[in-house]
Amino acid sequence: MIGPGPRNLITDVTGILVGNAEDSGVRTGVTVVLPDARTTAAVDVRGGAPGTCETDALSPSGLVDAIDAVVLSGGSVFGLEAAPPVVAWLAARGRGYRYRAGRMPAPIVPAAVLFDLLNGGDKDWGTASPYRRLADAACAAASADFRLGNSGAGFGAKAGDLKGGLGSASAVDRETGATVGAVVAVNALGTPVMPGQPTLWAWMLEQDDELGGQPPPVARVPLDPGLAVVDGADRPAPGGNTTIGVVALDAAVDKGEAQRLATMAQDGLARAVRPSHTPFDGDTLFVLSTGAVGLAEPRQAALARLGAVAADVVARALARGVFAAEPLGALPSYRALHGAALRRPG
Repeated sequence: MIGPGPRNLITDVTGILVGNAEDSGVRTGVTVVLPDARTTAAVDVRGGAPGTCETDALSPSGLVDAIDAVVLSGGSVFGLEAAPPVVAWLAARGRGYRYRAGRMPAPIVPAAVLFDLLNGGDKDWGTASPYRRLADAACAAASADFRLGNSGAGFGAKAGDLKGGLGSASAVDRETGATVGAVVAVNALGTPVMPGQPTLWAWMLEQDDELGGQPPPVARVPLDPGLAVVDGADRPAPGGNTTIGVVALDAAVDKGEAQRLATMAQDGLARAVRPSHTPFDGDTLFVLSTGAVGLAEPRQAALARLGAVAADVVARALARGVFAAEPLGALPSYRALHGAALRRPG
C-alpha cells in the first residue's frame, strides 16, 4: 500500500529540510534542499540545455561518496551564483567532505538552474546578481514546512503558456518501508494540461484532492504536441525553459542504485508535461538517500519498485507546482483558467 506522507512534501523524508527565498521585483528565487547529514546522491540530466554545477562529482565512479546540499535556482547562468553561499554556510557549521581530520571541510553542493530571464522582472542588476543574497536567505529559512507555487526557484517559472511554480509531494511505501519525496521547480516548454480541456496530464495520480479534484479527460488528445510560441517567434528560444528538482528517500542505496532511481524518476516529468526533455529544456533531477531504512530484499526488485514510486511522486510534485501557482505578469495561473472545473479550486 502506498499513500502520501503527513505533509505531502519532500520533508516527509526524515532529515530533509527545504529553504526558499524570492525577489518579487526581479521575479526569481532560490530553493535549497538541506539534509541534516551527508547523503548518497546521483543526478540524471535529460534536457538539451542544462545549467548545472558539481554534477560530475556524482558519478558512481567518482571519489565523492556523499553530498551536503542541493541548490535549485532561477536566473539561468547567473543563478549558479547561489551555490557558493550554501557552500560557505555549510563550511561554517563544520559540514562537508573531509580531506583530513581537523582540517576545514569542503561541502559538496551540486546545483541546477532554470531560465526565467524573460518574465518581465527587473534584471538590471549590473555586477551583483541577487542569487547570493537569496541563497543565504534560503538557508536561513530551511524548514520541514514550505510554500508551493510562487516560491523559491519556482517564483518566476512558467509551464507552457501557464504560470509554473514550485511543487512537492511524498509517498510512503509500506511494502518496502521507505518514504520517497520530491520537490520540483516547473519551468517547462511543454504543457502540463491536456489540450482543449482542463485536465492535468498527471490527473490519474492525484491523491486526496491535492490537485483540486481533477476532472477526468472528456476527449482524446491530438497527436500534435502543440509547442508554445515564444515572444511571437515561430520556434522556442534555446535554453528558455527547464524543469529541475530533487527526489529524496530514506532507503539505503549506493551511488549506482541512486543513479538508477534518478533515471526512473525522470519518467515522472514525461508523465506530467508534454513534451518533456526537449532541446530547449535543461531537465535535471537529483536523488538523495539518507540511508535511514535498509533496502528491502530482493534488492533489485525493491529498487525497481522505488523507482516507479519516485516517478509518480515527481509527476505529482510537478502538477502540484502548477496547481498552486499564482498569476505573475502576463502569465495566467492554472486555477484562474480552469478552477471552475475542479471539485476544490484551492
